[in-house]
Amino acid sequence: MRLLLKWLLSAAALLCVAYLYSGVEVHSFGSALLAAFVIGLFNAVLRPVLVILTLPVTIVTIGLFLFVINALMFWAAASVLGEGFQVHGFTAALIGSLIYSLLGMVIESALGGLFLQK
Repeated sequence: MRLLLKWLLSAAALLCVAYLYSGVEVHSFGSALLAAFVIGLFNAVLRPVLVILTLPVTIVTIGLFLFVINALMFWAAASVLGEGFQVHGFTAALIGSLIYSLLGMVIESALGGLFLQK
């Protein structure tokens, strides 16, 4: 139940990102659901590999390179999906991924409090 709710809220967060920032376009809630799924899949599978491979750069930049990795995951999802979810350039991916990450932290915080109460 928690996973399904997080997926729906993540799709809503993508719609918020598109509303707040013009560099990211989401055409429908269905596109947002698919994009949230692909971003989650990329973050679960590709991101850990990229973090390990770029560990020296991440250490030298005091962790700031992780923002680049997040932007690449966001941009890659848009590249795979095409028309329904579009990101206009790397800068748009960076800003969009930052907003999406902030909204994701709010979602995690809300879900943590919701499911801890009984």
